Amino acid sequence: MKKRDAAGAEAAGSARRRGQGELEAQVLAAVRAAGGPVTAGLVRERLGGGLAYTTVITILTRLHAKGAVARERAGRSFEWTAVADEAGLAALRMRRVLDGEGDREAVLTRFFTTLQASDERLLRDLLARAGEDGEDEGDGADGERHGTGED
Repeated sequence: MKKRDAAGAEAAGSARRRGQGELEAQVLAAVRAAGGPVTAGLVRERLGGGLAYTTVITILTRLHAKGAVARERAGRSFEWTAVADEAGLAALRMRRVLDGEGDREAVLTRFFTTLQASDERLLRDLLARAGEDGEDEGDGADGERHGTGED
């Protein structure tokens, strides 16, 4: 029997530590690959069954709170559907970090000045396109951009 540490990881070294957000990305990919509503049990099977069912439920619930998946009651459980892809999930994470900071301008300035030249050009191009596309959509009363999000 393998020993587990306080966090539940196997001490034998066969289990590697996942990067931040890696498990969420894997669960989201499994839900997206289903092509329609899927149960947590099926997500667990698609991931190889190595995760506890409760872990899958926890990750799905977190993804739901982030707006990356939708859920609909199916009996005593839920069926889950992806509403974002991996890029959308990363964007949601970035937005949450930005929303948690007091000085948005400073954070965005620091972010922008650390970009590689190719990423800076890409961001400038995207902003220019969003400006062109948003001329008729504009900002909402809440100051948020509308019509430029994911569908």
